[in-house]
Amino acid sequence: MIKISENLFLRAITSNDAEILFKLMKEVYPAAYHHFWEDSGNWYVNTQYTKENVLKELKQLNADYYFVIFNDEIMGNLRIIWDEQLTGLQKEKQVKLHRVYLHKKIQGKGIGKQLFNWLETEVLKKGYKIIWLETMNAQPQAFEFYKKLGFKYHSHNFLPFNLMFKEMRKISQVYKNLDKITL
Repeated sequence: MIKISENLFLRAITSNDAEILFKLMKEVYPAAYHHFWEDSGNWYVNTQYTKENVLKELKQLNADYYFVIFNDEIMGNLRIIWDEQLTGLQKEKQVKLHRVYLHKKIQGKGIGKQLFNWLETEVLKKGYKIIWLETMNAQPQAFEFYKKLGFKYHSHNFLPFNLMFKEMRKISQVYKNLDKITL
């Protein structure tokens, strides 16, 4: 268990947790993204969070996958991929924040900022200089959050998911350079 603050922890997701993660995402993902999908996001959850897919992601050696625990309750997840390069960004050591989902009950409580502060510290400890992630353009509050944290726009593409409404498919890659930050 990794302590972030008095009531915020990260716990590594294991192969025994696939069903817990699936149930969590059945609640968390549609609440935030139902309006992106013809089926309210069910296809996405039912494909990305199957036991087989979770086990495949857990086997990836350069990735860490955690539950976000707030006040002793699982309230989200966070997945980091070390050494994942953002195409067209020629910097040495990069980290991709592949997933960060928080339950709506804890949004607006500073949890996201605490998680990013922890991630920056970990990234710097390991000698990395860039954190990047992908964010949906149709979620402007997410863009503003990342902008406040110092992330900059790099590029975008369009997701190929047939059940996603076409106007919602644009996804941008944003990054933060940690060169000037020291521990």
